[in-house]
Amino acid sequence: MTGTRRGAVSARLPDFPWDHLTAYAERARAHPDGAVDLSVGTPVDPTPEVAQQALRGAADSPGYPVTIGRVDLRQACIDWLERRHGVTGLGLDQVLPVIGSKELIGSLAVHLGLGAGDLIGYPELAYPTYEVGAALAGARSVATDSLTSFGPEVPALLWLNSPSNPTGRVLPPEHLRKVVDWCRERGTVLVSDECYLECAWEASPVSVLHPDVCGGSHEGILAVHSLSKRSNLAGYRCAFVAGDPALVGELLAVRKNLGLQMPGPQQVAMKAALDDDEHALEQHARYAARRARLRTALEGAGFRVDHSEASLYLWATRDEDCWETVAALADRGILVAPGAFYGAAGSRHVRVAFTATDERVDAAVARLS
Repeated sequence: MTGTRRGAVSARLPDFPWDHLTAYAERARAHPDGAVDLSVGTPVDPTPEVAQQALRGAADSPGYPVTIGRVDLRQACIDWLERRHGVTGLGLDQVLPVIGSKELIGSLAVHLGLGAGDLIGYPELAYPTYEVGAALAGARSVATDSLTSFGPEVPALLWLNSPSNPTGRVLPPEHLRKVVDWCRERGTVLVSDECYLECAWEASPVSVLHPDVCGGSHEGILAVHSLSKRSNLAGYRCAFVAGDPALVGELLAVRKNLGLQMPGPQQVAMKAALDDDEHALEQHARYAARRARLRTALEGAGFRVDHSEASLYLWATRDEDCWETVAALADRGILVAPGAFYGAAGSRHVRVAFTATDERVDAAVARLS
């Protein structure tokens, strides 16, 4: 295979956005007290002991795991969705564990057979991986929050993300119902990225699988969930997709052929984390306190915080180009993500994560004052 052919797929993909922050990260690290990294939003608190214990107990794992996942893990996913989010009516054939939600989001269009001639829609301000997944499939994509903007054209796949990354916006149930009905009328597959569903502060996010939204039927709908944020399991790569059994079955059939299997010990740890709500509530309280301190400091420093009613970020602006804000904060030793990473509509905002340690959050607060 020639070098040109080998690079053909990557040439379809957008630049990896985080590479553009390198120079600003160096500026932030030059601060006498070091950098406060509020850009990527990676969890820093300890993985809960209940998950660590489960992982240690399952360390002797000589056989291959199965792609469909353990029965007890899939049941734990179903139980958690019902217990915490009011989702009812799911069966074991409607849940599939996956190796982190980003992997699923990036590959889903390919695995569902979409390609040239298909249209994929995703939010106007969005996690970049929706666009990456469309490009990988060779499909066209459009970033829009308006269903009418599609005109007579019917998208093959539509992504929702509530709570939103980067804005923290939460879509109300009546809006979700409207989108479900619109997609069903047209045969569009609707996939809702709900990885921040338990990271809510000033709103009550609802899953697209909730009976009040989907009318008790999961036809044509998938929801994606992750334990990276809820349970500090980002390093374990634990996530799952749930919904329409036909769609889940199609994903399973493709993924079996590719050998995409969550490692057995991680499946045991994931079940333990899903079964335990106490650690998640404790982590929620940690984030709430950090969020409150950072928001007060940002507003005191002349920022306006828009949306941000959920997720792990503050969507902040000083009504200037986002790169000017990134540079100014880097000079104070604070690294944030430019809103332009998430679409042109974010060009005057920055995304400020509150996933740093208490000590680093306090350092940021001091530098902003």
